[in-house]
Amino acid sequence: MSPARTRRLAGAALSAGTLLLAGCSGSSGTSSGSQDSIDYALPANFTPNWILPIGTAAHLNTNNRSIADSLWERLVAYDGSTGRIAWNKKASIATAADFAADGKSVTITLGDRHWSDGKPITSRDVQFWFDLIKANKKEWAGYNPGQAPDNWTSFKTVDDRHFTITFDKSYNSQWMLANELNEVTPLPQHAWDKGGSPQQVWKNLNSAAKNISRYATDPLWKTISGPYAVKSFSTAGKVVLTANKKYDGGEKPGIPTVNLLPFTTADAEKNALRSGSVDYGYIEATDLDQKDSFTAQGYEVKPWSGWAITYMPYNFNNPAMGAVFKQLYARQAVQHSIDQGSLAKVVFNGTAVPGYGPIPQGQASDFVSPAQKNNPYPFSTSAARKLLTDHGWTEQGGVMTCTGPGSGASQCGEGVAEGAKFEMGVLSQSGSTVTDNMMSAIQSSLAKTGIKFSIKTAPVNSVLSQTPQCTSDQSICKWQLSFFGTAGSWYFSAFPTGDSLFQSQGGSNFGNYSNPEVDKLISASTTSSSNQAIQGYSAALAKDLPVIWLPEPVYQVSVVRNGLGGFSQDSLANFHPAQWKWTS
Repeated sequence: MSPARTRRLAGAALSAGTLLLAGCSGSSGTSSGSQDSIDYALPANFTPNWILPIGTAAHLNTNNRSIADSLWERLVAYDGSTGRIAWNKKASIATAADFAADGKSVTITLGDRHWSDGKPITSRDVQFWFDLIKANKKEWAGYNPGQAPDNWTSFKTVDDRHFTITFDKSYNSQWMLANELNEVTPLPQHAWDKGGSPQQVWKNLNSAAKNISRYATDPLWKTISGPYAVKSFSTAGKVVLTANKKYDGGEKPGIPTVNLLPFTTADAEKNALRSGSVDYGYIEATDLDQKDSFTAQGYEVKPWSGWAITYMPYNFNNPAMGAVFKQLYARQAVQHSIDQGSLAKVVFNGTAVPGYGPIPQGQASDFVSPAQKNNPYPFSTSAARKLLTDHGWTEQGGVMTCTGPGSGASQCGEGVAEGAKFEMGVLSQSGSTVTDNMMSAIQSSLAKTGIKFSIKTAPVNSVLSQTPQCTSDQSICKWQLSFFGTAGSWYFSAFPTGDSLFQSQGGSNFGNYSNPEVDKLISASTTSSSNQAIQGYSAALAKDLPVIWLPEPVYQVSVVRNGLGGFSQDSLANFHPAQWKWTS
């Protein structure tokens, strides 16, 4: 987050009914076919709702960041659009990053770039971002205590195109580039800084960003650095981007007009593809057996693998179930009850791989520990039941009930009251048959263990806003489990550290998981150039279960019209309109 991260949640978190295709034409029911435009179907039920290129917890929809990146380029842009995750200098404001020999500072060189109003992009624009984040860090979704901006002890301007950031200690330069400097977006200080404190400027920008209907007209959003500008942006989620004629960066837009089209369900998007009325969209894994019907329409169908993990976070501060969730044996029982092999094969039609820990397993890497690879908690409802009965639980009326309260080795555990029932509910994203089928399958297997699992659904933006970090005395803390990951729950930067997700008080640590030993491992992974620390982190969380680990699906199964090319699918789950080109 993203968290996206923000990332990305989704990445951040990512990803039918009403079909919103205003702007599409053609009496044959197909897209207009114009080389000057493209109709892009956004992943179902992921409506864009934020333009500011600074994420907050309720706005981690990956599409938001992809749109913002098209308007305001990042200082150091990482993506997988060339087929591997790397620094994409063509899409970056910075041209070089020179680290000191001791690893305690970096000097950045900016390109000879300009804002759309003709003003040069300078070190002051980067410092403007830095000052905003420094003063409002707790509201920034990318914030983790002890990391940026906390670990940046000074920002020194050398001249208009050079500045030096000093760190509080030596860091792994690859991690610093990919996970911290990658989050920086130079902002137009001359246009956005209306005076007042950084807190007041932050408030003004966030207030403006909440007014979606004015995205296309508010002067704030007219001063841009990226290849596209907003032509229109509806509250229903349809976005029209138009090429920025003043753009002087390295990713010149190949298609003048980009229509981003929202869909409420995967079925609606699939029907639009079947009718040929969009150029680029997605189907679910369950639809792969219908591949020929799409290729016959002139599309290429290809699974899009993501650099992601998928999970359901527990709310450890939930007043009713938090005490149960804090018991490792209880989390082990839940994990033993998840039949990841069957979910991956049947629900995801073979396009997902089981995920047993905090490092992506859909792509080979040196970061995954043997403990995570080997699955510490294989599917076994009998093993799950034994864990519960060995710790003071007895099945009553089909539901495990605490009959042995206390903190002894054979008792329910601290804070778990006598008579407490193992009943938990999830708020899950709506609009996906795959998600619905997975939740039903999980509900059935948990029932065999004696755990009652209830399911409620809502659009992904609502899931994110209704399942925030909280304390037990807050009314918003009634949520128990959250799911927003049909296309993967969290898409990492190039270096898959867990600082946002699983470090105590991490910005996207939704369930308030906290383990001091894990904190040390995460911190070590950001400073050591060896993979030993991150593999130790991988092993620790595969065993400690901060969340319910779930199969890792491909990001999407993309369906792209023949003749549209010039790019590879970005495994970081972003889309890059400037890279799209009609080749025939």
